[in-house]
Amino acid sequence: MSWFERKGINIQTTSPKEMPEGIWVKVPATGETIHRRELEDNCWVDPSSGYHFSIGSEDYFQLLFDDGEFEYLAEEIQPVDPLSFKDRKKYSDRIEATQAKTGLTDAVRVATGKMKKIDITVACMDFRFIGGSMGSVVGERIARAIDHSRENKYPLIIISQSGGARMMESVLSLMQMAKTSAKLGLLHEAGVPYISYMTNPTTGGVTASFAMLGDFNVGEPGALIGFAGPRVIRQTIGRDLPEGFQTSEYLLEHGFLDFIVPRNKMKSKLSRLLRILQHGFEGKKS
Repeated sequence: MSWFERKGINIQTTSPKEMPEGIWVKVPATGETIHRRELEDNCWVDPSSGYHFSIGSEDYFQLLFDDGEFEYLAEEIQPVDPLSFKDRKKYSDRIEATQAKTGLTDAVRVATGKMKKIDITVACMDFRFIGGSMGSVVGERIARAIDHSRENKYPLIIISQSGGARMMESVLSLMQMAKTSAKLGLLHEAGVPYISYMTNPTTGGVTASFAMLGDFNVGEPGALIGFAGPRVIRQTIGRDLPEGFQTSEYLLEHGFLDFIVPRNKMKSKLSRLLRILQHGFEGKKS
């Protein structure tokens, strides 16, 4: 008889407690795991490697706006199926299913509020909605965001996260490139600052239009930014691409970006930049 049995101590354990789902998160860059709470507290940036997990528009709004307080704009603009498009499923069915799954109405949200007491307008794309593709609603909502900034003299921030134009809307999607670019031209003439903040990924027609037209073009660390993807370019030119090609770091080195700003420093860095820009703008008016 063992000592435990003589003392009448029951050493049998009950069934193991179930670990709450998603409490530990694997970091793709390192393969290591990190507690979900630690990631949330650090804006979903791995403190060790600096890897930036993808987050949605609501998360960026909570990060940027003071006390998480803001007002949505242009939510009444809703997607339709103008071409009755169908591939593996009807485009109208795809929209409905994506809206139900994500809680979003389309791939961009627009909000206004204060960032470090500065009135701003923010348009933030969301990759969860059909790959963050740019259709008519995205173009119109961004145009409304630009108009709101121009009319109220509020600095504009557009956060890009997109696979490019939405093929289900064909030429109507491509028209949004010219539309948003023309609106930004009017914003520039009005002397209102525009900061473009590009996240992973920012590609296709979004890169070829409003994403690269900022007074300052800023990238998130490690973000893929380009027009065509590396695989397409490699197949087209028949050559291997440089290491790190189309990352934020590569683009900064070659003059396509002005800054790289980590997400957990985004609010402080961008607000400081806007104060500098506003001071120069007010000086010119006087």
